[in-house]
Amino acid sequence: MKYSLIILLISLISCTGTPTPELACDENNDGLILPSGFCAIVVADSLGRGRHLTVRDNGDIYVALREPIGNGAVAALRDLDGDAKADLIEYFGDIGGTGIHLLNDWLYFGAEDQIIRYALQDQDLIPTSEAQVVVSGFIDQSSHAAKPFEFDEYGQLYVNIGGPSNACQETRRTPASPGVDPCPQLTHFGGVWKIEVGSEEKSIHQHGQRFATGIRHGVANAWHEGQLYVVQHGRDDLYRLWPDLFTDEQNTHLPAEEFLIVEEGADYGWPYCYYDPAKRSKKLSPEYGGNGEIEGRCAEASLPIYGFPAHWAPNDLLFYTGTQFPEKFHGGAFIAFHGSWNRSPVQDGFQVTFLPTADGEVTGASEMFAGGFIGADSISTPSLARARPTGLALGPDGSLYISDSVNGRIWRIIYTG
Repeated sequence: MKYSLIILLISLISCTGTPTPELACDENNDGLILPSGFCAIVVADSLGRGRHLTVRDNGDIYVALREPIGNGAVAALRDLDGDAKADLIEYFGDIGGTGIHLLNDWLYFGAEDQIIRYALQDQDLIPTSEAQVVVSGFIDQSSHAAKPFEFDEYGQLYVNIGGPSNACQETRRTPASPGVDPCPQLTHFGGVWKIEVGSEEKSIHQHGQRFATGIRHGVANAWHEGQLYVVQHGRDDLYRLWPDLFTDEQNTHLPAEEFLIVEEGADYGWPYCYYDPAKRSKKLSPEYGGNGEIEGRCAEASLPIYGFPAHWAPNDLLFYTGTQFPEKFHGGAFIAFHGSWNRSPVQDGFQVTFLPTADGEVTGASEMFAGGFIGADSISTPSLARARPTGLALGPDGSLYISDSVNGRIWRIIYTG
């Protein structure tokens, strides 16, 4: 009988997740809307305009800042008393950026024009030596310049280089301006580059290789089970630039933010194509002769495995590999959507979404996991938002960390059962 009860208990834990030790969650979860059984703790606030973040095995948190604040562009956080709140906050680095990762006692940081790394000694919170440039040679670009990156299991680095335009038009964001064909931006932009990093500085376009092309801006990316995944920012302004072909209502649905499995050598279609989620096909952009129906060359472009709503601005991607959360979340994808600015009549996004996945396939519909960031008064004016989710990280205990780009607040989401 006792043996049967033990088996039952193990079964229940595996189905529902493992609750964390007692922690004091914030009142009303600091305004966040979470599923039943979850709660939020504000780890820190007012760090600066947070981008991506990463968590060390000892629980130290490193947050990339868009621009330096105070004494640096990376915020380092340490909890000294185990209450999940940062007691020690220090800054280092002198150039802002987005990408940040830990690998083999090195902290890698992606600025707009280079990728650098810092050596972390033992349990020191901040590095004691100067940054080392490991990847350079990025060409200046006026937009979509963030350099998020991922490592595969062999330590090779994959970096997003966004397309510096909406659709490679002859005249930037001008109504009815045709696209340049072929688009010269694809030579150095609009895709993912792969490069081996080490102790010597390397130029991305001399020593790296273009891994995949036709991706407008893949800020949200992750390496998972031997595959690179990207959720890209789709193009804008179908209605404003082409009012004779599209309606304002269509602009709220087109194009989808594409969730891609990025294969080596693949072409995902930008700037010639966009993805129509209702028709589940890629359509030729109007800049290249499309009218919302024509596929043309886009019939050959690689398709996404899922289409998220238009203009939600996916800014980070995390596959859940912990065990704290219930089983339904194991192996699935969390996406931080920064939120729209050009979607009438009401802006949308501003949430962390969960998408069930397994073995490279989507196994169910997406659902909101964390909401309540923007605040009710700013839903049509994103510049007034109280917070916008930007980065995601997994803690050593299986907690989910979320960063904010407005004031630099960090939340830790835990499962309490």
